[in-house]
Amino acid sequence: MANLKFYFMKIMTQEILNGYHDEIYFFILKKVKNKDATNEIFQNSFLKIHKNINQIKELEKVKAWIFQIVRNEIANYFNQKSKYSNQLNVNKTETSNDYQEVCCFDKFINELPDNYKDVIELVYIDGKKQYEAAEILEISLANVKARIRRAKSILKQNFQECCKFTLNKNGDLIGEPNCSCCT
Repeated sequence: MANLKFYFMKIMTQEILNGYHDEIYFFILKKVKNKDATNEIFQNSFLKIHKNINQIKELEKVKAWIFQIVRNEIANYFNQKSKYSNQLNVNKTETSNDYQEVCCFDKFINELPDNYKDVIELVYIDGKKQYEAAEILEISLANVKARIRRAKSILKQNFQECCKFTLNKNGDLIGEPNCSCCT
């Protein structure tokens, strides 16, 4: 009986893969704009689809169910990407050389107004989720997002003015540091 159930799950997963492969792939690619990430999200989505295929109760809603899983995987990707990859040991009295390749990083973070600095430290340095930062600071999630956006804008401007970095077409800082602090 268990083998029969597995067989039907495998067939149904294969039918979903055949029927929605291109549509799902290009949906993901449109959202993340990166082929490697798209492939990873696609694989993770189909693993979850296969693993949870027995939860489908109405065949008419299969497409909506599939795309909800895909949207969740895309959200997971962006949440992981937004986390600061290295956990930094931030000590206010001691400058660390662990991330010296990012010119003036500590200086600019410490110069932010406290309401922006607190959010940036919680989300990008301590690795908290935005909703967790909102709870800790007792502010709304929308306020956390606005403060992050403003803080990033200030940081980009500081890097451009002090260190002579420039912005590429995606708004990312590029170039080599060129300031008196780091030379």
